[in-house]
Amino acid sequence: MAPGSRKKVLAIVLAGGEGKRLMPLTADRAKPAVPFAGIYRLIDFALSNVVNSGYLQVVVLTQYKSHSLDKHVTQTWRMSTMLGDYVTPVPAQQRVGKHWYLGSADAIYQSLNLIRDEQPDIVVVVGADHVYRMDFSQMVQAHVESGATCTVAAIRQPVGLADQFGVIDVHPDDPTRIREFLEKPTEVAGLPDSPGEVLASMGNYVFDADALVEAVTRDATEIGSKHDMGGDIVPAFVRRQQAGVYDFRDNDVPGSTARDRDYWRDVGTLGSYYAAHLDVVSPLPVFNLYNFDWPIYTSYGPQPPAKLVQGSAGEPALVDEAVLSPGIVVTGGSVSRSVLSPSVRVDAGAEVRGAVLMHGVHVGAGAVVRHAIVDKHVAIPPGARLGVDPEEDRARGFVVEDGLTVLGKDQAFPV
Repeated sequence: MAPGSRKKVLAIVLAGGEGKRLMPLTADRAKPAVPFAGIYRLIDFALSNVVNSGYLQVVVLTQYKSHSLDKHVTQTWRMSTMLGDYVTPVPAQQRVGKHWYLGSADAIYQSLNLIRDEQPDIVVVVGADHVYRMDFSQMVQAHVESGATCTVAAIRQPVGLADQFGVIDVHPDDPTRIREFLEKPTEVAGLPDSPGEVLASMGNYVFDADALVEAVTRDATEIGSKHDMGGDIVPAFVRRQQAGVYDFRDNDVPGSTARDRDYWRDVGTLGSYYAAHLDVVSPLPVFNLYNFDWPIYTSYGPQPPAKLVQGSAGEPALVDEAVLSPGIVVTGGSVSRSVLSPSVRVDAGAEVRGAVLMHGVHVGAGAVVRHAIVDKHVAIPPGARLGVDPEEDRARGFVVEDGLTVLGKDQAFPV
């Protein structure tokens, strides 16, 4: 039996993110609840990784506009109560004072009753808004064997991107130990074994439970602390020389290929969110949704199969490089390099190219949609143009950013 498997593990998913940079997609929902790749929510990737790793006692800490997130977790993620397994959302409850969560570390501090109730040996803490596959049991085993009380998962990134991440500076003589944690540094040395790369924090952590409890309790009294896991808690472990790093490159997920093995995408901006969708629609996807050895679980309701039919005048339905969800109907329209969520309709003569269409979007006959993200239940009128002329889109009141036109949930389309 592997050392890590003998430990009792509680998983905590931090899902209180507001996601301001994803507006208007987060105008009515928390960032982890944002739909992705047609049938999923962003949180499904974190939860699937945790569950596939064998950790079946999971709490999801929520706060910002959490109704749709709570509903999705409650209705989708049901475990065997007979075996004591669960995935449960836990909203902010003001357990330690008349304030909501002040940061990710404060979210755990205000939820210490969950750790006390379960009495775990190890706590796995993960974010809820990244797209990736990861076997956390391998990270837990490495953590136990290292003797560290805190281990940070890290992914290799080019040195030139260091100012976009929390960067981990390792000890030259022991690359598994963190010498310093640098927040978005403008100048940083590369890795000892790869001078052109740095280790960037993935926002996933493994802690000895008692050490985590002590750390967040101390942090709660620190004046000037932002009560953040990456900004405050991890540096505190580093200062005490108790922090290790786990290189994501060493993680071997069943069913992964050389092409998608190290895939991890932070979808914190509209541009990165859109780019991640293009990653799944390509003929040889950089992120493979069809890995049945490590499935991504979700629920999309009672939808009929996708349907492609001719238009009334015999126009063929043309589809290429597209993800088609259950319940969609393309009637004599064309779809390319796009993701269509459940219940999307594309009418005769319409062209959808390079678009992400969420649940219930209706593209009218002859309409053109390009380089766009369209949230739920938007109706694009027949003959309309979207994403063709950025200035025209701005004049209509649409968000235009990173070369994309973005419509929010239920947003009206001016005629």
